[in-house]
Amino acid sequence: MRKVVLFIAMSLDGYIADENGKVDWLVGQEEGAETEDSYGEFIKSVDTVVMGWNTYHQVATELSPQRWVYEHLQSYVITHRALPPAKGIAFVSADPCSLIERLKNKVGKDIWICGGADIVRQLTHNDLIDTYHISVIPTILGSGVRLFPDSSREIPLRLSAIGSSNGIAELVYEKR
Repeated sequence: MRKVVLFIAMSLDGYIADENGKVDWLVGQEEGAETEDSYGEFIKSVDTVVMGWNTYHQVATELSPQRWVYEHLQSYVITHRALPPAKGIAFVSADPCSLIERLKNKVGKDIWICGGADIVRQLTHNDLIDTYHISVIPTILGSGVRLFPDSSREIPLRLSAIGSSNGIAELVYEKR
């Protein structure tokens, strides 16, 4: 069965976006310094990406407006908006947990949860994330969009990998 992997960055105080939804603070401690790229290895292990509307909109309009950067993956955007189909992108209004359960049973590589604090909240509440790959950015935001808002359950994890580059700590946890 496929694994569900949350691969995401957060501030030291646990935010994935600032209070305006921006992520321009996602940088290392030294401007211009090289940062190791764990994303390059990670992306080879997935063939599906799931995200919420806000994450999709930010990628499509701010981070990569010229082309869909996940064109080599099957993309699922969970939204209640009625949107026209796009190549490689399925806009679905499905419950995130139902969608993930359905995708886990399909043949393929791992499934990447790319973003959406509410999606992460629902999946963690239902214990559907197998791996938590968190990049901790050397910034304290003080407010914004929390990665784990109001977590209502304890999920024991096992640290499986750790690394750092340019002040960014990479932590990989697996479900115990």
